[in-house]
Amino acid sequence: MLQRIQSIWLLLASLVIFSLFLFPLVHNVYVAGVPSTIKVTGIYQDLNGAQTHTQSFIALIAATAVIGILPLMLIFLYRNRKQQVALCYGYIVVIIGYSFWVSQTVKSFTEGANLTTDNFGIGALLSSVSIVLVIMAAKAIQRDEKLIKSADRLR
Repeated sequence: MLQRIQSIWLLLASLVIFSLFLFPLVHNVYVAGVPSTIKVTGIYQDLNGAQTHTQSFIALIAATAVIGILPLMLIFLYRNRKQQVALCYGYIVVIIGYSFWVSQTVKSFTEGANLTTDNFGIGALLSSVSIVLVIMAAKAIQRDEKLIKSADRLR
């Protein structure tokens, strides 16, 4: 069952979450009067023409790593498809809560700054992409379950 399409969807969902470490959530926003970029790893400010890591988000880094590993663990629950589907939907709720936490973190550090659509980076959309991928995986798992039930009826 590891070669099924839902494994690909869950692997892609994991890679999308891990790509949050690479892409900024918000860029070209002024924090304390200095142009800054906010990533999951922390705040990077332009000081003397160079990007300097000025503040780390340790809890956000750990949560991103754990949330990125969860879809990989879901792949190996292929023997219990009902549990796998339930955990996929639970994972979607976790991603929604994580996205809310990330948005509140960005909002707290950009108070007073005007955020426009030009300021949002790719990282702001990646959790939504991950949700879509997990939904596609859950639908594929449900199709597998339906196929196996129909094959059992034929026996």
